[in-house]
Amino acid sequence: EVQLVESGGGLVQAGGSLRLSCAASGFSFDDYTIGWFRQAPGKEREGVSCISSSAGSTYYSDSLKGRFTISSDNAKNTVYLQMNSLKPEDTAVYYCAAVLGIVSGMLSYGEYDYWGQGTQVTVSS
Repeated sequence: EVQLVESGGGLVQAGGSLRLSCAASGFSFDDYTIGWFRQAPGKEREGVSCISSSAGSTYYSDSLKGRFTISSDNAKNTVYLQMNSLKPEDTAVYYCAAVLGIVSGMLSYGEYDYWGQGTQVTVSS
């Protein structure tokens, strides 16, 4: 059974940092691209970043590049999202997702096959 489990969300003040984790199981981690998305209340799900760890490639939303960093630990089948200089507008539920194959850029949420349950990130001003 494919599982993606996010953790690391919470409440943080503006300017602070959080590191989210996405633990994957039930599939061959190296064969998949893992992406991070977020969804704020009343807004569409937005792509944040993705990583094809076997290819060593990472991609970011242009608006978030420089503040967020995606990485993976293949030995632990886990992808991380380091979020720095957080702003109140970063408040959202953050999801990780998986799609088979190596990608050449950001994908839309409809292109991912598997999803985690999400973790809440709240940034106070």
